[in-house]
This record gives sequence, C-alpha cells and structure tokens, in this order.
Amino acid sequence: MCGNRVEELESRVKELEASVEGLTDELVECKVRLRELENAVDEDIGFTPDDAVNTSESPDEAEADRTKTEDTDGEDSTETGPGDIIVA
Repeated sequence: MCGNRVEELESRVKELEASVEGLTDELVECKVRLRELENAVDEDIGFTPDDAVNTSESPDEAEADRTKTEDTDGEDSTETGPGDIIVA
C-alpha cells in the first residue's frame, strides 16, 4: 500500500513541476510583451529615459541575455533530490 502512495505523490510532484515550468515560461513571455508595449508607448509620447546612456547592447541582445539567465536558473531548481525543498 505504501508503494502506491509514493508513486501517486511522485506523479503529483511531476505534474506540479510541469505546471510551475509552464507558468514561469508564460511569465517571462508576458514580461517581454509588457516591455515591448512600454517601449512602444514611450516612443509614441517621445519619452527618453535618462538612464539609457549605455546603448552598446541592443534591447534584443539584453533580453536574450536575461532569458538565458532565467532559463539557467530554472534548470538549477529542477535538479533536486527527493528530500530537497524548492522555495520560489
């Protein structure tokens, strides 16, 4: 009886991990879209932020770097043992 319960729990954990990964991907996509909309609105009203001094990197390159970092961080959190606790 105990083995069946463990299998059920392991299955549930896998489902939850998949849900968290999917929601994280959606959140990253939403942040990118929001940033694009903010930039479009800023351009429409002629807003230029003062802290935009460093233009050596395009916005797409900066976003790609951030996405790579977030993906790497996400991979680290999934490599846990059965007794590890993940805190998001």
